[in-house]
Amino acid sequence: MARRRPRSGADVRLARGRVRAEACFPAAPAKAGLPEDYADAFAAIRSRIQQERLRVVLSANAAMVLLYWDLGKVILERQERAGWGARVIDRLAADLREAFPDMKGFSPRNLKYMRAFAAAWSDRAIVQEPLARIPWYHHIALLEKLADPAERLWYARRAIEHGWSHSILVLQIQAQAQSRHGKALTNFAATLPPSDSDLATQVFKDPYLFDFLGTTDPRREREVEQALVDHIQRFLLELGAGFAFVGRQVPLEVGDRDFVLDLLFYHLKLRCYVVVELKAVPFDPAFVGQLNLYLSAADDLLRHPEDKPTIGLLLCREKNKIVVEYALRNLKRPIGVARWETTLVEKLPKALRGSLPTVEEMEAELAGELRRTSKPRRKKS
Repeated sequence: MARRRPRSGADVRLARGRVRAEACFPAAPAKAGLPEDYADAFAAIRSRIQQERLRVVLSANAAMVLLYWDLGKVILERQERAGWGARVIDRLAADLREAFPDMKGFSPRNLKYMRAFAAAWSDRAIVQEPLARIPWYHHIALLEKLADPAERLWYARRAIEHGWSHSILVLQIQAQAQSRHGKALTNFAATLPPSDSDLATQVFKDPYLFDFLGTTDPRREREVEQALVDHIQRFLLELGAGFAFVGRQVPLEVGDRDFVLDLLFYHLKLRCYVVVELKAVPFDPAFVGQLNLYLSAADDLLRHPEDKPTIGLLLCREKNKIVVEYALRNLKRPIGVARWETTLVEKLPKALRGSLPTVEEMEAELAGELRRTSKPRRKKS
């Protein structure tokens, strides 16, 4: 349900449920009622954001590739001059990991790739353009599968020109695309622009780039969270226990802060709202406070007088039982905290348990979906 949020003048907003001066669940209006130029303006804004994201990420990728070449050059020179061997590289890898604990790109194997990279390209100018424009994982493929520098450069340039992902690059090498070049009609001229290509997507996903930036892989983390959100949404609706879907990524405004609820349901049998939050990280007591805020907002803005108090379910990557126990102790609200793979710590009232999924059902669903969303990828250094 959506109700209008009073505003001065002609600026009237829509909201789910009731509205307070400093809090509401905003709802987007129908596109049919928007100004005629909205679609064109949105397209221009979206294009601008896409271009800027790509520019920033490509710039970071280029800096990382050049840094890797510089490190490889140092190792190569020390190896030739001072006899650096595998033991020294192992020591260097350990020291770099200690100095930069949030980076995984300094494994012994990756340092050896850097050395091979510097050996393959003695001229830094060549590395700056065009080689700095492709992800590091592309470079590893070129080093592993091609011995001739001219061939490597040809495939690197074509990867940029046609937006080849790592997998497509490997396929083209295996199919000997260079030897067949110019002998067949292609649709290369009609390929997607760089901002929409597989290569652009690959750069965004490259794990080495996220290591270089000093972060975990946010895309991968978000992908896992989204896969779990999708699965839990389907699971609860298919359970036949009375869950009615209300919304996902539900926006909430409280004071001058913006929040987003992962999943919002209404339970037809229990007569209450259910908020489900999923985190791709270990349990943090702060999550309880955040979920409690969501429950309070739902009770205040969405709940009708005949509804029961809103229930919260928090699903985390890992948890420490005693930390969860202390975080939930003396908390009056019904909140359950689950770990994806093992047990569900139930703090829900006994009267509610018959209408909600059992511990065994939640364990089976979460464990099964986690295995599907976390299939081992080819191990990189």
